[in-house]
Amino acid sequence: MAKLKITETVLRDAHQSLIATRMTLDEMLPILPAMDKIGYYSAEVWGGATFDACLRFLSEDPWERLRTIRKEMPNTKLQMLFRGQNMLGYRHYADDLVEYFVQKSVANGIDIIRIFDALNDIRNLETSIKSAKKEGAHVQVAISYTLGEVFTHKYYMDYAKKIESVGADSICIKDMAALLTPYEAQTLVRDLKSVVKIPIQLHTHYTSGLASMCIMKATEAGVDIVDTAMSPLALGTSHAPTESIVAAFQGTEYDTGLNLKALGEVRDYFMTLRKKYIDNGLLDPQMLATDAGALIYQVPGGMLSNLLSQLKQAGKADQFNDVLLEVPKVRKDSGFPPLVTPTSQIVGTQAVFNVITGERYKTVTKEFKGLVRGEYGKTPVDIDPLFQKQICGNEEPITCRPADLLEPELDKLKDECSEWIEQEEDVLSYAMFPKVAPKFFEERRNNKFGIDTKHSDSANKVHPL
Repeated sequence: MAKLKITETVLRDAHQSLIATRMTLDEMLPILPAMDKIGYYSAEVWGGATFDACLRFLSEDPWERLRTIRKEMPNTKLQMLFRGQNMLGYRHYADDLVEYFVQKSVANGIDIIRIFDALNDIRNLETSIKSAKKEGAHVQVAISYTLGEVFTHKYYMDYAKKIESVGADSICIKDMAALLTPYEAQTLVRDLKSVVKIPIQLHTHYTSGLASMCIMKATEAGVDIVDTAMSPLALGTSHAPTESIVAAFQGTEYDTGLNLKALGEVRDYFMTLRKKYIDNGLLDPQMLATDAGALIYQVPGGMLSNLLSQLKQAGKADQFNDVLLEVPKVRKDSGFPPLVTPTSQIVGTQAVFNVITGERYKTVTKEFKGLVRGEYGKTPVDIDPLFQKQICGNEEPITCRPADLLEPELDKLKDECSEWIEQEEDVLSYAMFPKVAPKFFEERRNNKFGIDTKHSDSANKVHPL
């Protein structure tokens, strides 16, 4: 049995999960050389919400962040999270833009691209997979893991076979809502291993308190790599603690080979940061609590708080349980989408409308109509044509790959933001966040005239989510 490999998430998903992605590059810099010596399989440092947070809240160029980490961690593979045709934004982008983004990500230092689609529609991953392969990156395709009558092991095994057939180098089980239990993790890994030859990685959150146990059973079943976070930013809605997992397998056939003393130095640094985050209000201790309710409602924690917030705004907080009962019904009507960004928001908001109006689908959101019509791709289960007609009227359902309907947009976007461009990558920042990026570009330009924005105290303030 090969050693268990570790992907360290403290520089991306751990702080995204606990402090809304507010760790700055300046806060990372002092510890990067020590982390580079640890011997991680990879460090997840980019993608997800880092791009948005850098531009919107931290007055940082996300591309400069990546280049700096690459320079400071020359011996460690750098990894990013990429939402397929959505990239790092919230809509489908044209193929030419996806290709350009992948090319620039690899050119600036990314080695491994973890690509996923909210609907597990492989067509939405084709362009990013081909582009990443062309650029020589390691392509890891993630399966959005969820529960429901259609999500059998056969469903996941069939999807894994598709992933391998399109040229992925590895597969990730992406348990974003902490729905995996230890023995389910064991049998799922075993079943996937029986149908594919490429390595399998496990990504699971600690929300329900089971992540470490899931990692142990998955490792015994042959999982190759696991995601963990340095303990000061582990647990709660984050991940299992790196040091604990390393210690658990020491002296066994799965020994990670990582040095606990060296990890202790990294831990000490992040403990100081953790104290700072608690003191300035960024880290809410409640985020570190275990909530096994995730297994009961089968709804991601962030979605629960979002639903409650919507109901409070409508003065209907007393109908929270009714909405929780409505969510699975809306999910079934709309073809059983996994509840992950953006489908969790779409299904949840529609469930809220169904309850507060007192009539199901009396009010239909634009996004829900788009989901039912096929604008986001093919749902895991076919949607009833009569329901589709009820929601979409006479609009024709989309059955092709949604991006096939999009015109090339790179040149148009270059023209739109030409006054701001100082590096080729700027057009991609603008494409992702056209309302936010120009403000950042203006701040950057002013900086050249002696206004120091990067080191202003704005990066350390508590910003609204």
